[in-house]
Amino acid sequence: MTIQSGTLDSTRLLLVGSTEWVEPFAEALETRTGAAVQTVETAAAAREAVADRPVDAVVSEYALPDGTGVELLGAIREDTTTLPVVLATAAGDESVASDAIAAGVSEYVAVDGPPEEYVPDLLERAEQAVRSARRRHTQRDRARQFDSIFHDARTATWVLSPDGELVRMNQTAREMADAATETLVGEPFWTLPCWSRPDGLQTDVKRIVETAIDGEFGNAVVMRSPGSSPRVVELSVRPVENEHGALVSLVVEGVDITNRVELEQDLRQSEELHRVTLNNMTDTVLMTDEDGAYTYVCPNVHFIFGYTVEEIRELGTIDALLGSDLFDREELAEEGSLKNIECTVTDKAGREHTLLVNVREVSIQDGTLLYSCRDITKRKQREEALATLQETARDFLYAETHREIAQHVVEDTASVLGFDASAVYLFDAETNDLDPAASSPTMRELNGPVPSVHATGETLPSYSFVNDEPLFFDDVHDADRLDNRATELRSTAYIPLGDHGVFVSGSADVDAFDEVTRELADLLAATAEAAFDRVTRESRLREQDRALQQQNDRLTALNRVNETIREIDQALVQAETREEIHHTVCDRLTADDRFSFAWVGTRDARTETVTPEAWAGDERGYLDSRPFSVGPSGVEPAGRTAATGELTIIDDVSARLREEAWRKEALSRDYLSVVSIPLVYNNLTYGVLTVYAETQNEFEAMTREVLEELGETIASAISGIERKNALLTTAMTRVEFEAADASFVLSRLARDAECTLSYQGGAQQTETGSTVFVTVEDASLDAVAAAARSLVAVDDAQQISADSSGGVLRLQLSEPFLAQTLANHGAVFRSASVTPSATTLVVDIPESVTVRHVTKLTEDAVGAVELRSKQRRDLGTELNLSSRFFEALTDRQLEVLQTAYYSGFFESPRESSGEDVAETLGISASAFYQHSRAVQRKLFAAMFEEHGGPARDAAD
Repeated sequence: MTIQSGTLDSTRLLLVGSTEWVEPFAEALETRTGAAVQTVETAAAAREAVADRPVDAVVSEYALPDGTGVELLGAIREDTTTLPVVLATAAGDESVASDAIAAGVSEYVAVDGPPEEYVPDLLERAEQAVRSARRRHTQRDRARQFDSIFHDARTATWVLSPDGELVRMNQTAREMADAATETLVGEPFWTLPCWSRPDGLQTDVKRIVETAIDGEFGNAVVMRSPGSSPRVVELSVRPVENEHGALVSLVVEGVDITNRVELEQDLRQSEELHRVTLNNMTDTVLMTDEDGAYTYVCPNVHFIFGYTVEEIRELGTIDALLGSDLFDREELAEEGSLKNIECTVTDKAGREHTLLVNVREVSIQDGTLLYSCRDITKRKQREEALATLQETARDFLYAETHREIAQHVVEDTASVLGFDASAVYLFDAETNDLDPAASSPTMRELNGPVPSVHATGETLPSYSFVNDEPLFFDDVHDADRLDNRATELRSTAYIPLGDHGVFVSGSADVDAFDEVTRELADLLAATAEAAFDRVTRESRLREQDRALQQQNDRLTALNRVNETIREIDQALVQAETREEIHHTVCDRLTADDRFSFAWVGTRDARTETVTPEAWAGDERGYLDSRPFSVGPSGVEPAGRTAATGELTIIDDVSARLREEAWRKEALSRDYLSVVSIPLVYNNLTYGVLTVYAETQNEFEAMTREVLEELGETIASAISGIERKNALLTTAMTRVEFEAADASFVLSRLARDAECTLSYQGGAQQTETGSTVFVTVEDASLDAVAAAARSLVAVDDAQQISADSSGGVLRLQLSEPFLAQTLANHGAVFRSASVTPSATTLVVDIPESVTVRHVTKLTEDAVGAVELRSKQRRDLGTELNLSSRFFEALTDRQLEVLQTAYYSGFFESPRESSGEDVAETLGISASAFYQHSRAVQRKLFAAMFEEHGGPARDAAD
């Protein structure tokens, strides 16, 4: 057995049962056909499935949990006799098959053996059942169709045998037959009484019947005369063949076409009139005689003029409708026709229309002049609107703002669309609102005030904008999103203007929008959107130009500042005194026109004011106008910077004029912006530099950064001069500090190791930190070294020399030592004595450095200190000799000298040999001796040359 391709495709099959054959059969249906398969297990579920949704076939097992397949078949047949049902069972017998056939089963299949044997048979049987059901359904449909056609009262229908004898006829045919049906059945069709005219009618009827008997379609129009009124009948005969092509019957249809023939006759009579009229018709056609009286009025005349045909005729001549001077009669006689005569007429309602009229001479019945009228009112309005729109577009070219464009749109809406009510919303991206930029008086009159709309899509303008969708309403009151139900607007349009907003226009009339108006509204909105785009682009370009210009101005100003800073840097290198630095900085900053005034001041701790030290520029008595008090706020910028140690900038001096008195004095001298820069180097403040400008916001970010760097440079230069002066002077002040805080690295070590430490100078700065030699007393050197290594500030600790009570350690520190910090400012850290509970520091301070500055530096490094003693000393030759000697040493030579000294190399007897010192330093013994001899030569050179001896070159 084979499956016919496509038979089961697109069918719905219901499988009932749960026995072994159901699953393989369902799988075969899904894989081999396009059928949709539904499987249920019980008869009740099957009946419910059939009732809920129609199926094309049911395949059921005989034995079901709640009955038998035959019982299910009987229940289905109570509802329908056409649904194909296939009964498949592996436990059936002849009695079951007999019961199934009696119940009306479509197919009975005995399922036996493996699936590959019974599945094809089941598929074939199911296909046959579906195919047979479809065939029966088709036959029934055709029978119903034939009955419907056969009993059509408008057509007389006869059914003939293959020989042309009458078999049956419908009621219309009986009425046409003029005889009893019983006497006519079996008679040849052409012998019926209705075809018994002597003019050869029977011959015509017999001919078309014989044509159909030969298998061809027969057709004829015949005239019959029942009573006194002749009738025209159109006969057609069709042969009917079975599936084998054999003729089984003939069907004759007769249609009374008498009325149609009469209409055709009437049509032919008026053919000439209709031909001329249709060839010249545009919208409305009128015909008159030479006097203008109407001979023909087109039925659609009311579309233009609003009058009926009768009312047009009652108006009198055509002059009353189109005017008396529409055309020149002599010109028409010469030309024969005149085309596209434009005129204006008034309709019945008083509305004006613009017409194009064609006039030509004719001769139809009594008519001699034919007028064809085309209404071009809409086209004229559109042309005028487009002209106005063109003017509007030109106006847009000169608009510079979005609101100006919005106002143009509102002003021109009436002339473009014919609506006086209009408004334009503009989108505010910062607030996400649509704000009314312009609205017409009529809009406010009909709608009330036009409020802002949040762009959430909930209201009509918002929805149109968010979804970029034009909305046209014949009556806006029918819209769900209308938020103002009190509005008197009816016909309303909402058209988005791209990303810019929404255009709204409307009228109090319903159905005011036609196709032309909608198109014009879209054009107006598109033109406005293009104008908005142009203004946006131009605005962005202007902003970019301004930004570029501002950037160029800033760069130019910055270049000027940088040039000034370079000049100041060069001058600072050559400056010899602190006062020279102050004056140089002020002079150079005010040399051009950018900064009008600059001064340098120092903080007076006694009076808590800033004292001017140097100034330049347009001062005009400003420094004498008031004391410059020190404070964190509310005071002159110089005082604020002196208090906070941070840069102070005032972009607008006039901003708080009534709150801060100094601003009045500054404004009276045209100081509109101010910056005050702290002069700080190594955490030491050397004063305040304050600069004034005659424009607001003069000190922008880049200028501030440059001036801040200048402040550091100035402070560094002042510090360098102080260090230089310290080296040149022999007058010193020796101070002794006591520090109780354990933040000093030696204090922490003495506390942790419970020992006494002493430092006698000789600290050395290396690339990785500082190297310091300390003497340990009353403690194990190993224990102190271990304690030192446990400190974060100590990278390493080495024993240099040891005895029974202590020794010398070399500490490698990870951070700068106090000696380097003080040396950067000209002071010398002479010694330190440290116990677990107290620390004593001795520092030599040159005359050029104040004790207060050194005290602050010391406190920053070791915590709070107390000044115990201060004495004046003149080191004289000692200092000069020492300075010359140490200046002559390299860092490596100084390290070798210190290590050898503290190792006891120079003691007698020696506590450490040269090899021991070399091992400590990580160098060879020969390298140590070379360094030692070089150091000795430099020491002797410093001594002998100091006393006037001849200089001798010595290699390092």
